[in-house]
Amino acid sequence: MKTFGFLLIALICFSSGAFAAHIRGGELTYRYLGAGSAAGTSNYELTLKLYVDCSARGEGQLENTVSFTIFDKATGQVHRILSVPFVTEEWIRYDPNSNPCILNPPTDVCYRLRFYRTTIALPDMPDGYTVAFQRCCRIDDIKNVAGSSGDIGATYSCEIPGNRTLATAPANSSPNFNPNDAIAICVGTQFTFDFSAVDQDKDSLVYNLCNAYVGGGREPGNCITCTSPAPASNPPFQQVSYRNGFGGTTPLGNKVSINPTTGVISGIAPSTVGQYVVTVCVREYRNGVFINTHRKDIHIAVSNCQPLKALLSPDYSFCDDFNVTFQNGQVNPAGSTYIWNFGDGSKNDTVNTALGVVQHQYADTGTFTVKLKVLLAGGQCQDSTTTLAKVYPGFFPGFVAQGSCLLTPFSFRDTSRARYGTISKWAWNFGDETTDVDVSTIRNPSYKYNSLGFKTVTLNVESSKGCFGTVTTQIEVRDKPTLELPFRDTLICSVDTLALRANAPGTLNPQFTWTPVQNILNSNSPNPLVYPKTTTRYTVQLTDNGCTASDSILVRVVDQVTLSGMPDTTICLTDPVQLFASGDGLRYEWSPAAGLDDPFSRTPVATPSGNTVYTVTAAIGGCSATVQTSITAIPYPQANAGEDIFICNNDSTRLNATINGSAFSWTPSVTLSDPQSLTPIAFPKVSTAYILTVTDNLGCPKPGRDTVFIGVRPIIRAFAGNDTAIVVGQPLQLNATGADIYLWEPSIGLNFTNIANPVAQLSQNQTYTVRVSTPEDCFAYDTINITVFRTNPDIFVPNAFTPGKNTNSVFRPRPVGISQFDYFRVYNRWGQMVFSSSEAGRGWDGRIAGKEQGTGTYVWMVQGRDFTGKTIFKKGTVVLIR
Repeated sequence: MKTFGFLLIALICFSSGAFAAHIRGGELTYRYLGAGSAAGTSNYELTLKLYVDCSARGEGQLENTVSFTIFDKATGQVHRILSVPFVTEEWIRYDPNSNPCILNPPTDVCYRLRFYRTTIALPDMPDGYTVAFQRCCRIDDIKNVAGSSGDIGATYSCEIPGNRTLATAPANSSPNFNPNDAIAICVGTQFTFDFSAVDQDKDSLVYNLCNAYVGGGREPGNCITCTSPAPASNPPFQQVSYRNGFGGTTPLGNKVSINPTTGVISGIAPSTVGQYVVTVCVREYRNGVFINTHRKDIHIAVSNCQPLKALLSPDYSFCDDFNVTFQNGQVNPAGSTYIWNFGDGSKNDTVNTALGVVQHQYADTGTFTVKLKVLLAGGQCQDSTTTLAKVYPGFFPGFVAQGSCLLTPFSFRDTSRARYGTISKWAWNFGDETTDVDVSTIRNPSYKYNSLGFKTVTLNVESSKGCFGTVTTQIEVRDKPTLELPFRDTLICSVDTLALRANAPGTLNPQFTWTPVQNILNSNSPNPLVYPKTTTRYTVQLTDNGCTASDSILVRVVDQVTLSGMPDTTICLTDPVQLFASGDGLRYEWSPAAGLDDPFSRTPVATPSGNTVYTVTAAIGGCSATVQTSITAIPYPQANAGEDIFICNNDSTRLNATINGSAFSWTPSVTLSDPQSLTPIAFPKVSTAYILTVTDNLGCPKPGRDTVFIGVRPIIRAFAGNDTAIVVGQPLQLNATGADIYLWEPSIGLNFTNIANPVAQLSQNQTYTVRVSTPEDCFAYDTINITVFRTNPDIFVPNAFTPGKNTNSVFRPRPVGISQFDYFRVYNRWGQMVFSSSEAGRGWDGRIAGKEQGTGTYVWMVQGRDFTGKTIFKKGTVVLIR
């Protein structure tokens, strides 16, 4: 038997001084290398596979060495502490293009898998060893971990079995898990994840989901200030605290599980996007004997993506018509093909389409099995589903409610109709907020309410053919029944009989009693007849199942109708006037009706075509009275200000107005020679509208008006064009501006003399005068001088100029026979352009940015085109002389 000395343990912290939240999982494995050189020992290769965030950088996130702690499994005491070097790493990324079956695949699934490796010889022990590595910290906001996950570390461990249960157990290697950790799991959808392992010893493997461990970091009981403690905390290791709805065996919720034989995780992914800690334990059995449990801890990303999916509800009820619509319940990637089979055997029974929504016309009623298959990438991706389509149109849910009072029964009557089948199920909710048992499943129930107010009553009905429907209405629970009277005060004549009316909506058994009973017929009905001779108040009492309400109507009685009309009135002809009558009549009628907006109104609006006498009759039942009103309509005074005209600038004109009235005035009057005359002379400076206002003393109080507009033409500014030079035989297009009418003189060489742009062909120098005018003969003159050269088209440029002098002060080219001037440019001796223009006649004044240049030589270039289109280009030098 061997003995070992005591191992003095000191706590060593591997820390960068900061807790870097970047750990995304890990696995600690061992591999049996054979018997050790010392008797009773075995050699092992220990490897840490540490998953870190792809964004991890530098010391404290990417360590060059880590610490392994080896514990005696029987006692839990530290056996040895190892410093283990980094050896290599792999980048594991999810390729968004790897799975065409996913719409908007994730692009951020990335792990940086780092390997730390060493070898060790261990004495064979009956219970074996536990090897552990602890590290802070996990990433922030892990969805299934309670508290702040960024403060929680991790423990990755493995167990080297002893020889107590099986002599060959120490000669064992850890199973190797599938390395494909970067997968796409889409939120809320079906998925599978291969978490299987391969065992080189050919042991039997059994899988289960298990608790993740904490360790290192900021958890109480661990190294409070360390990133990676050495030694690690003693086993058993503290388990991660999970959020509600999650746990070690349900890390992705209760809809996800692992196959214990294959190690495949499958189910419906959580409905929240984010990272989830998942730990899988695999138990090794050799010849039926359990020898070891191996663990792998990884963070799985649930992304906001959508896989190809055929998704329909289990069954549909189509109760409106035979033309039904089906829609796949999920948007699939572009290029998806949908194969629909509607199950009715018609010629359109199967449809192959690129649309996830289709319509199908069924020929008859029935329950049909509908199949949907979705294909993508030539069938590489596919999914299918079935559903039932219950086609029974003609389903109309409804109900009526009667009742009004608290603590008295309300009755509810189902009025639902089904063309096919029968109404077979009812589910009532009476909307009573004071109880949870305000429900019923019978067809026509009754219910007593315990509180006042509005209640929302809901009925869900179902037919024997599977049609469903919901109908909702509001009722009011009152302390007394609803009693409605169409009026509360009325007037009758003493010779009349009046029908009273009362209504009790929503009541079950309404009973009416009217008082007093004198001069009344049918006093116990809702509609009695009364014939009082004096003013009487009639009271009605409503009784409904013990609830009562009352109200009254005042019937005022008169022996005759009181009526007075409006005084006689004078208006201007074509003006409206409001008529009115006062009195106690209930009905009014005016005549004649022509020109009235409403002959039965007490205050109609009249527009008489002349003098008119209106008669109004007011009636109360069989009594009536009549009065008359006379309306005198006087025509408006007549005004005619004359015809609109236009005049030239600084010109005048005479106005010619006529009137039919006793007085007149002009506005404005400042620019009139005599505002008291109907024919003044107007001399406006700008266009002006003169208003003539006429009044008379015949009875129409309103004036008549008319307007004459005097338009003033702007000053004519004639322009015949800039003086120019041409060569013999060159056609020259003239272009005059200034008005609408043109006349050129003399006519020598012109093709036209009465247009703005004639063409001139000259053999000698010529001066033209153009007269431009408006239709009112507002005119102006201008001239153009044309120099004719007996030479070829050219551009003449001087070789010197003297800025600031009286002559030759501007350096400019002189184009001859040039129809298009392209540019004129001047450069100094350093190649800097000091002047540029594309306008013939412009030149350089010897300044740059306003600063005068000294005497010197400058380079110029000029280009233009003659009237044949030929380009003329010249360059040279010019001397600036001061």
